[in-house]
Amino acid sequence: MDKITNRLSIEQVAGQYLNTAKVHSAKTESTVSFEDILKGKRAEQSSGLKFSKHASMRLEERNISLTEEQNKRLQNGVEKADEKGIRESLVMVDSLAFIVNVPSKTVVTAMDQTETQDNIFTNIDGAVIM
Repeated sequence: MDKITNRLSIEQVAGQYLNTAKVHSAKTESTVSFEDILKGKRAEQSSGLKFSKHASMRLEERNISLTEEQNKRLQNGVEKADEKGIRESLVMVDSLAFIVNVPSKTVVTAMDQTETQDNIFTNIDGAVIM
């Protein structure tokens, strides 16, 4: 006598015990592709400047605040530096000096006219005066 009379396939058991039907439906519900997410992240990064923790602290310590117009000029200066292939740039906006890592569009440090009296800037490969 055959003891196994009720044979089940692996798919039937998996569907019953592992709820694979829910997993498949979750996969089909997601319509955002990896490419779309990547493009979105790149657009976020290219849209504006970031300020490093050090630069943010310097701005606060030195009571430096940028106007909207100065911020736009700083961004334009970084774009011009990028077009020329500059990697570490000094960007001058009015009496303010910014050292910017151009590829990451990150302001590394900031100083005003009182800090730039020596007029010596190191570790840069280009300067943009706006």
